[in-house]
Amino acid sequence: MFNAIGRIFRTPDLRRKLGFTLGIVALFRLGSFIPAPFVDFGNVQACLAANQTATGLYDLVNLFSGGALLQLSIFALGIMPYITASIIVQLLRVVIPHFETLYKEGQAGQSRLTQYTRYLTIALGVLQSTTLITVARSGALFPSSAPECSQLITNDAWYAILLMVITMTAGTGLIMWMGELITERGIGNGMSLLIFTSIAATFPGSLWAIGIARGWDVFAIVLAIGLLVVVAVVFVEQSQRRIPVQYAKRMVGRRTYGGNNTYIPIKVNMAGVVPVIFASSLLYLPALIAQFNTPAAGEQPQAWVTWITNNLTQGGHPLYMLMYFLLIVGFTYFYVAITFNPDEVSENMKKYGGFIPGIRAGRPTAEYLDYVLTRITLPGSFYLGFIALIPLIAFAMVGADQNFPFGGASILIIVGVGLETVKQIDAQLQQRHYEGLLR
Repeated sequence: MFNAIGRIFRTPDLRRKLGFTLGIVALFRLGSFIPAPFVDFGNVQACLAANQTATGLYDLVNLFSGGALLQLSIFALGIMPYITASIIVQLLRVVIPHFETLYKEGQAGQSRLTQYTRYLTIALGVLQSTTLITVARSGALFPSSAPECSQLITNDAWYAILLMVITMTAGTGLIMWMGELITERGIGNGMSLLIFTSIAATFPGSLWAIGIARGWDVFAIVLAIGLLVVVAVVFVEQSQRRIPVQYAKRMVGRRTYGGNNTYIPIKVNMAGVVPVIFASSLLYLPALIAQFNTPAAGEQPQAWVTWITNNLTQGGHPLYMLMYFLLIVGFTYFYVAITFNPDEVSENMKKYGGFIPGIRAGRPTAEYLDYVLTRITLPGSFYLGFIALIPLIAFAMVGADQNFPFGGASILIIVGVGLETVKQIDAQLQQRHYEGLLR
């Protein structure tokens, strides 16, 4: 293992790519601490010290920004606008036939879709930065009632607000550009690595807060459970059902094509982390609506606002956990149905002379693939729901931070991106030394 790591730094090309990637990551983290214009940095730090956790409305975005959201930095929005734009463009393939046509056109069509994603990212950046600044001006960004938490912005003039919106949107565009640079000149997928960096940056602080608040014996137990969760997630993320496929031999001129055996890999977790993001975002909507209906001083809140506040904004509430789990299961089936089309796979196999042994080509093959996919998605959706509930269970049982590091979207992204990056490094090592990082 150490010899393989040494070979990485002894190979000039790999060393240059790794250094470039680490340099971009360092710049990304530096930008997360530079405050936006007209932000009172002292008051922000005081509020962060008084409120160790984000409120339920902002904890997901704060997670993906590496804590930059609550610091109102130039990178406050992080990579979240790009993630949202990518998901929207992917879902629009089902609704807009032109998008599906572009997707099937190959590299040229997908480049056009990428351009649409960039435009939508900037638009979402303007929308989200405006919302964030509005919430910061109202004093609702932090749950504390301390006077400094309502004085985060030093200038309320229109030109100051416009400059802040432009700065945060430009920060989102810069992050998007940095991610693409890593993909082109570095190692791994740039956007995924930036998300990985943002989430990993919160791990030491979360673990330290658990140790200080609950004691070091609880810290050791949490660390041991975390290692077990990581091992389990790695095992499930690598698990797949391999459906054998055979290709008939065919003559084209004097050459023989086909006749080989391969397989279709269907992963247990085909949907990745997207269902968790969908479910979290959907559950935030009632709390967001309730927040905009907050009564004035001296008035009693409406009954439905009180019910939402008591049941759908507390992560440890049983109703919240049940709805969260059911939404994840539902969104898993929904997203898998969009991303994996058995009819399309069946037609491609039939076109090139492929067939599943014992299954007729065409419609029977599509029905068989749909049957296998439906059965394997059920444990995958339960697995996603359980992993997502780990932080909420920890909060309900031991009072740990809701940003509990070993669970939810964070651990899925950390493990998924880590495995993919290691595989890419391993492949490049095998090209140069015939020995990879993994054995």
